Order: sequence, then C-alpha cells, then structure tokens
Amino acid sequence: MKATPTLTTNLQAVLVDLIELHVQGKQAHWNIVGTNFRDLHLQLDEIVDAARGFADDLAERMRALHALPDGRSSTVAKSTALAQFPAGLITTKDAIERIVAALEAAVGTMRKVHDEVDDEDPTTADLLHEFIAKLEQYAWMVNAETMKATASVTTPDSK
Repeated sequence: MKATPTLTTNLQAVLVDLIELHVQGKQAHWNIVGTNFRDLHLQLDEIVDAARGFADDLAERMRALHALPDGRSSTVAKSTALAQFPAGLITTKDAIERIVAALEAAVGTMRKVHDEVDDEDPTTADLLHEFIAKLEQYAWMVNAETMKATASVTTPDSK
C-alpha cells in the first residue's frame, strides 16, 4: 500500500507534534524547580521516552507506506500544534500545566486526523489508538500532581 497525500499530511502532523513533545519534555526536565522536583523530573523522562518511541514508530510506518517523514527542526518548529515552551527555569506547577497542555495538544492532533487515517489505513489508526491511550494516561498522571481532592475520607476515629 502507498500512502495518499492526505494520509501523508495527516501522519506528518502527528509526527511533528510527537517530536515537539519529546523536545518540550526534555526542556522541562532540565529546567524545572520546586516542590516534587524529583518525581516530576523522572516522570518527564517517561513521557520523553514514549514520545520519542512513538515518533520513531510512526516515521517507520510512514516509510513502510512509501511516505517521507520530515523531522527536521525547522519543519517541526513551523508546523507543530504545540505552544512554544518557555526558556529558563520553570516551577513544577507551571511545567505541569504546560506539559499537560502539550500532551493534550498532541492527542488533539491525533484525534483530529484519526478518522481520515482509519478510512485509508486501519493498521496505522491502531498505532494512533496506542499513542492516544498512553499520552492521555500521562496527562492524567502529571495533572494529578496539582489537582485538589474533592472528597475526604472519614474514619470512626476522625469523628
């Protein structure tokens, strides 16, 4: 099977977001400061590894479909859907907000192109399913670092 221009364009959009997610995760990893630094520092490496692996899997799938992936920094910078990550030190709270937004933006691109990808190549859509599930899990887990509890647990001794 050969990818159509539409499939190639859709997969390229996902690819640049995954590459940018990897780069932003590393930028945050190197420059976060504050409460729960170590936990977030380690969690960011998990996200970086996943994004990098997903980008590689997708680029190789594109080549299997005779499409040409473009992961050059200039291409990524001009075409990613992710907001630019700030320079300098960033608090863990701000980093969490930005990384969650980046994860959600990357997933948003995948969901936006999903149906067209699925119509043309269900096998590649299966890759998107895997990426979406894992990135949404990361967004939930990272966001939980700053969420406020809405329920309390009472015990007989606490009355």
